[in-house]
Amino acid sequence: MRNHVNVGVVGCGYWGPNLIRNYKSLSDCRVRAMCDINPQRLKHLKGLYPDVQGHLDYEEMLKDDDLQAVVIATSVAQHYSMARKCLESGKHVFIEKPMARSVQECRDLIELARSKDLVLMVGHTFLYSSPVRKIKDIVDAGDLGDIRYISSRRLNLGLFQKDINVAWDLAPHDISIILYIMEEFPHSVNCRGNANVTEGIEDVVSMTLTFRKKQFAIIQNSWLDPRKVREMTIVGSKRMIVYDDVQPLEKIKIYDVRVETPPHYDTFAEFHYSYHYGDSYIPFIKQEEPLKVECQHFLDCIINGTEPISNGVQGMELVRILEASSLSLKNWGASVDLCPTPGITPVTTGGNGQPSKQRLVTV
Repeated sequence: MRNHVNVGVVGCGYWGPNLIRNYKSLSDCRVRAMCDINPQRLKHLKGLYPDVQGHLDYEEMLKDDDLQAVVIATSVAQHYSMARKCLESGKHVFIEKPMARSVQECRDLIELARSKDLVLMVGHTFLYSSPVRKIKDIVDAGDLGDIRYISSRRLNLGLFQKDINVAWDLAPHDISIILYIMEEFPHSVNCRGNANVTEGIEDVVSMTLTFRKKQFAIIQNSWLDPRKVREMTIVGSKRMIVYDDVQPLEKIKIYDVRVETPPHYDTFAEFHYSYHYGDSYIPFIKQEEPLKVECQHFLDCIINGTEPISNGVQGMELVRILEASSLSLKNWGASVDLCPTPGITPVTTGGNGQPSKQRLVTV
């Protein structure tokens, strides 16, 4: 019989209630506590979940010896300090994206979690979604051929943030999906944007990640668009995929289209591009809430002693890209070189993207 895990959730504003709802639905979890500095928010959630302890003081919540894990869904500025206190208290940690404000903060949390043999997981929710997993299977099977580029748009009107720009708010979703599909780290990033509403906080950005073999990914993010757009196009040498997460059912469409150049020609008059127009089709995808899958994965890692798919190193490397994008923004889109974090080797995964039991190792 599996053990259950006693979980506490800190941050009951926009995203925290979704986490509480999903953890409450899992049989091997007991949501023991929730914490927020807003008494009204806490009162509202106590009305929904009267069996869950309510706390206005985070450190007071951590004094509960029966609390085994803490889920952090606060502003980014609080992620590091709260996660560090939690790890020091001997509790497993789940942090919503982005993991922290800097690579150095991320590295410190990774090393602390490793020293105490605790699970440190980051909320890259789309890595647990059925459409993204399906896309990954299609790419790995070679059905698209060589990936030429990826274009992603994540746009909406609001929600405006006060402490981070739109790249730090929305791009983590796109970046985590792109890194998952590409299975490699980009070697440079360019980013341009504007702060139209709040001075110093960009509300519209365009980011480019450059990979080996001339491959690249373009990410557009905005809080100023009139429509909610969640679309990613993956262009391969054989086929192409359009992933529209706004669609309720038909989220993925595969297009059997491509353009080819003739292998041999003697004169320019003989040169003709060859356009292939095949069928498009929509694969079947099992419908399940990614957040619920993600929450279950966190519990499984605690119970089984395995490393999360979205572990601390994954979170840190994403923050590395965001840091570089901020530097590029300040320099009017100048290219910023990237390199993997020295001294830490990412955890390998087993088949079908499942985590292995290998822990982080220093090199």
